[in-house]
Amino acid sequence: MNIINPATGSTIEKLTEDTPVEVNNKIAALIEGQKIWAKVPLEERVAIIIKYGDLVMENLDELAKILSLETGKPIQQAINEIKGAQNRIDHIQKDALKWLQKEIITEEGATREEITFEPLGVIANISAWNFPYNVGYNVFLYALLAGNAVAYKPSEFASLTGLKFRDLLWEAGIPKNAFGCFIGGAEVGEMLLEADLDGYFFTGSYKTGKYIAQKVASKLVPVQLELGGKDPLYVMEDVADVKQAAINAAEGAFYNNGQSCCAVERVYVHEKIYDEFVAAFVDEVSTYKIGDPMEEGTFIGPLTRADQMDVILSQIADAKNKGAKVLYGGERWGDKGYYLTPAVLSNVDHSMDLMKEESFGPIIGIQKVKNDQEAFELMKDTAYGLTAAVFSGNELRAKELVEGLPTGTVYVNCCDRVSPNLPWTGRKNSGMGVTLSYMGIRAFTQPKAYQLRG
Repeated sequence: MNIINPATGSTIEKLTEDTPVEVNNKIAALIEGQKIWAKVPLEERVAIIIKYGDLVMENLDELAKILSLETGKPIQQAINEIKGAQNRIDHIQKDALKWLQKEIITEEGATREEITFEPLGVIANISAWNFPYNVGYNVFLYALLAGNAVAYKPSEFASLTGLKFRDLLWEAGIPKNAFGCFIGGAEVGEMLLEADLDGYFFTGSYKTGKYIAQKVASKLVPVQLELGGKDPLYVMEDVADVKQAAINAAEGAFYNNGQSCCAVERVYVHEKIYDEFVAAFVDEVSTYKIGDPMEEGTFIGPLTRADQMDVILSQIADAKNKGAKVLYGGERWGDKGYYLTPAVLSNVDHSMDLMKEESFGPIIGIQKVKNDQEAFELMKDTAYGLTAAVFSGNELRAKELVEGLPTGTVYVNCCDRVSPNLPWTGRKNSGMGVTLSYMGIRAFTQPKAYQLRG
C-alpha cells in the first residue's frame, strides 16, 4: 500500500496490508487480551492513558510532521490538532472515575440496588483521516479506559499516524494484545465487519456508515456512527461586528481545507448586511497562504484525496450553470499535488449541489435571506444534522432559532468546535450514537444491575 504525499503526489512510504490470516490472528489475540486488560484497576488504566498523552507531547514535532506529510494538513494545524486532542485525556483524568465507578442506587430496605459498568469486549474502531487524533481519541482512548480491547483500523490516508498511535500506546503500558492496528483499505475493513466483535465505532461518510450499520445489524451489538454534515451558519443583521463575523465564518469554512464533518458548508446572511459581509469574507479568504504544508504560515494545503478535487470542481460547475457567481478561487493551483484555491460563491440557492450535498473541501456558498424564518427553513433543508451556527448580537434571538433545528450541536457566535465536556452526536444522515461527555465515557460499557439481599 503506497502512502502518498498529497502535496507532491509522490510515494513517501510503502506498507504491507494485513492478510486475512493476520487479521484473524490479531483478533484472536485481542479476545484473549481483553480479559486481562479488563481486570486492570480503573485508576491504573487512567494512569496509562495519561502516560500516553505525555509521550505524544514529547514526540510532538515528529508526529506533526508525519500527519502533515500523509494528509497534507498544514504543519501548524497538525500541531494544533495534536495539542488540542489532549483535552480528551484531560477529560478522562477529570471524569473517568466519577462515571465508571459502581453506583449505589438504594441502600435502604431489604434489597440493596447497585449498577456496575462492564466493558463491551473487543470493539472495532474504523477511523478517519481528516482529524485522526480527535476522532481517534474519541473512540479508542475511551474504549480502552472502559476495559475494552480495540481493533483499530486507521484510514489508509492516515496509516502512518495510526501506527504511531499503536507504538506509543504500547510504550505507555497498554498491552499489545489490547490494542491492535489493522493496516489496509476497504478489504481489511470488511474483514472486521465479518469478525465476531462486540461493537463497531465508525467515523466517515454517510454511505459507508449506512453500509456498516446494515452489515452488522444481525449481530445486535452497539454501533456508533460519526458521519458527515452540511453544516449551516446564519449571520443576523444585529451581529456586533460584521467583519469579525466574516473572519470567523471563513475560518470555520476553510480550516483544514474544509475537510471536517463540522466545517461550515453553507452560509446565510441577512440582506441588510449581506454585501458588507461578503466583501469582508472574500477579503479574509484572499489573505490565506496556499502552498507547501510544511512551510510556516501556510493555511491552505492540498486536499488529502485526489478524487475530492473532482467533487469540488463539479459543484462549482453545477452552481455556475445555475446562476451562481464565483467571487474568489475555485481553480487548480500549482503543477503538482492536489491543490485547489478556496472557492467563494454568491447568488447561490438550494437548486445547486453546493448548498445540498456535502462538499468536504475548500468551497462555500453564501446566500442572502430576508429574515430569520427564511434562514431557519433553509438551514433545516438538508438530509444531515450534525451542527448549525448563528452569529447574532442577541443570544435569546439566536437560541430561539437554533432550538428548532434537528442537529446534534448548535453554536451561537462560534462554529466548528468540539468539546470533550459535551456529547458529540449527529441526527439523520450525520450518524447515531454518542462520543465525548459522560455519555461518551459510558458508551463503551454495558450496565449490570445488582439486586442484593443479605
